[in-house]
Amino acid sequence: MYKLSDFDKSSKNLYRLGKILSTIICIIILFLIIFNVTLIIESYINPNELPSFLGIKSFIIVSESMEPTIMTDDVIFIVDTSKENLKVGDVISFKTGDYINTHRIVRIEERNGEDVYITKGDNNKLDDRTPVKFQDIEGKYLFRLPRFGKMMKILKSKVTLLVLLIFLVIISYHEVRISKRRLKRKEERFEFNKNLIEKVKNNKE
Repeated sequence: MYKLSDFDKSSKNLYRLGKILSTIICIIILFLIIFNVTLIIESYINPNELPSFLGIKSFIIVSESMEPTIMTDDVIFIVDTSKENLKVGDVISFKTGDYINTHRIVRIEERNGEDVYITKGDNNKLDDRTPVKFQDIEGKYLFRLPRFGKMMKILKSKVTLLVLLIFLVIISYHEVRISKRRLKRKEERFEFNKNLIEKVKNNKE
């Protein structure tokens, strides 16, 4: 036989689990909203620059030049860096005309009194023809999300942003309703116990 206390305990555990899951989902959605809004605002303010979030930039890889280290359709994240933090072996993203390449530093040379970076794709046989100047470096490779390119395109759209906002409102509204319902039950239980105690006292008298 099931005890009422066991049922209450199970119900509380399920509620806590649901609360944790909904909180995690809300945090993820809120982060995605903030991330997307920041990128959209920055792209309007500086249309000629790659938008960033707290110094971190992201974009989708469309070439095979860095395979197998970085695959086509991966989403990579890069972070702002300084000259002192760059060394041979680092993977960097840099401007080449209207494009951004992500290759590995194979040599650092001094030309005309300044350091330039000789780069090469891991999947390429030859070094890149044009040395990279520091001012053309967008950032240093941080990490990647394998095959996340298509999902990132969806997440960056304004329609997705609107859907995420609606979803967040629905979850928040649902959580408020559940909290009110649980509070009401507690109040009803308190009143019931209070009345029951008063009845017992009256019967004894």
